[in-house]
Amino acid sequence: MYEWSETDLMIREAVRGFIDKEIRPNLDALESGEMPPYPIIRRLFAEFGIDTMAADGVEKMLATQRARESGTDSGGAGGGAGSGDGGGSGSGGGLEGQDSLMAVVISELSGACMGLVSALGVSIGLGATTIMSRGTLAQKERWLPGIVTMEKVASWAITEPDSGSDAFGGMRTYVRRDGDDYILNGRKTFITNGPHADVMIVYAKLDEGAAAGADGTDAVAARRDRKVLTFVLEKGMDGLTQSAPFKKMGLHSSPTGELFFDDVRLGRDRLLGETEEHRGGDGRESAKSSFTAERIGVATMALGIIEECHRLCVDYSRERTLWGQEIGRFQLIQLKLAKMEVARMNVRNMVFNSIERARAGKPLSLAEASAMKLYSSEAATDVAMDAVQLFGGNGYMAEYRVEQLARDAKSLMIYAGSNEIQVTHIAKGLLGR
Repeated sequence: MYEWSETDLMIREAVRGFIDKEIRPNLDALESGEMPPYPIIRRLFAEFGIDTMAADGVEKMLATQRARESGTDSGGAGGGAGSGDGGGSGSGGGLEGQDSLMAVVISELSGACMGLVSALGVSIGLGATTIMSRGTLAQKERWLPGIVTMEKVASWAITEPDSGSDAFGGMRTYVRRDGDDYILNGRKTFITNGPHADVMIVYAKLDEGAAAGADGTDAVAARRDRKVLTFVLEKGMDGLTQSAPFKKMGLHSSPTGELFFDDVRLGRDRLLGETEEHRGGDGRESAKSSFTAERIGVATMALGIIEECHRLCVDYSRERTLWGQEIGRFQLIQLKLAKMEVARMNVRNMVFNSIERARAGKPLSLAEASAMKLYSSEAATDVAMDAVQLFGGNGYMAEYRVEQLARDAKSLMIYAGSNEIQVTHIAKGLLGR
């Protein structure tokens, strides 16, 4: 794949029309928090039929799994209700096969209001996908239809105040068994959609009592290695508190907050897979697969930032005059534009490569996705800061929007795992560790 298809380009023009009609007039309200992102996302889904496609895709997947589990399909009886992998290995949300379409939508939206993409991507790309890949048939039927259509908003809660990049080792949120139930205690932070989420995917360590291993393992090490389980919570549960949105440097249109758990009682029906011994590994494994998809998504978001900065700067270089001529005639301005074009080409080619690899059944590894995220986030931030500089004093003013793009771009170097931790994942992939 070296360019968008004709269908992709038609979708792109339609999305741009939606952005001009629905998003740009509301940017100030979205940035101030006066308007939440979810009504606009739902209008986008309705206008482009994404909600219908997603609902149909999920229902077909569920019907296939029902047939397999009842032994009525040609493949014979599948695994039991707890197998949790029926049709769930795709990209999530019932939109498998629409990879380039979604890449177009994500990149275009990111160039206008990246917070919308963050809110959408976490709800479906992380929330729905985790349920789809690890949930039982009953759990998928219970939660997926509402999430994939954005009727319900999902969050994905793994990060804690003392365990950012050390997500699993430093995790302190825990559950303990209480008869057939679990009792959840702890706190999650920097949770996208957290303040408004209807459904929350929460990772917690299983506290089985003894801190040290039977062989005398150090107590701290034993706590780090405890099993991680994944639960689904819903708004309004006793003991669950959702904070107000944080004030942030960027991504103002994406509500971010904290979740607090105080003796939240969870039935086994809320444990994804309904078993502690999931054949795909514990919660660490499901999170790692989500990390890969999330980091590829960051590159697509970065592409949107780069392309919008590129467009604004080219137009401004033609219109703005200094010393009697267009500033685009000055070599230093040309250098900035040239570097933006190189970044645009590189990141776009990375996105195209990831789409082709997925279509060929050879998806990127975690290390490759980390490399993609590392480069694209740095490129987007550099381009956005150069855009502010090219606009001069105007670039520092919110009216010209490159200021917003610069603030949003910086989040990509922290979002989905800081760039410093990406270096570690890339090196481990190279060294085979």
